[in-house]
Amino acid sequence: MFHTVSSIGGLNVQLVYYRGLDECRASRWVSDTNHLATLMTKIDCRAGHTQIGKVLAQAKRETAVLKVSALVFVGDAFEEEEDEILPLAHELARLSVPVFMFQEGEDDEVERIFREVAKLTNGAYCHFDSGSAAQLGQLLKAVAVFAVGGIAALEASKDAGAIKLLGQLR
Repeated sequence: MFHTVSSIGGLNVQLVYYRGLDECRASRWVSDTNHLATLMTKIDCRAGHTQIGKVLAQAKRETAVLKVSALVFVGDAFEEEEDEILPLAHELARLSVPVFMFQEGEDDEVERIFREVAKLTNGAYCHFDSGSAAQLGQLLKAVAVFAVGGIAALEASKDAGAIKLLGQLR
């Protein structure tokens, strides 16, 4: 994904992550893919609860400052209240921020919520297996192409990740 982002150019990424019981952080916006990779390798996992609402709220705050073209969320759980998350998804839809929800694992309730967030925001939902880093990479690459060039660029790329997303974005 990082090499693709670099070759596309013009893409700024903000890394937002949560861990533990109440920690949620956002990086500065970065366009240098090496810097982004360095940021990602410094993050360690800690047990806690999901904080998806904080991630969606961060995207809403950032959109007040500059246009956010897409939000990508990668996760395997949902432990919050649905009635707290869906209004945030509606707000992102109002701001024209599509949310791409990528689920690792097989939990049906997580899938239902992730699909709903994606649908409400005109984004997309995709499932991947825990051993499928390549599949996740294809999906992230497709979102990068979409963020820079929209649906037309995604249609032109014709790779597996783009095809999965296009079926839901049309």
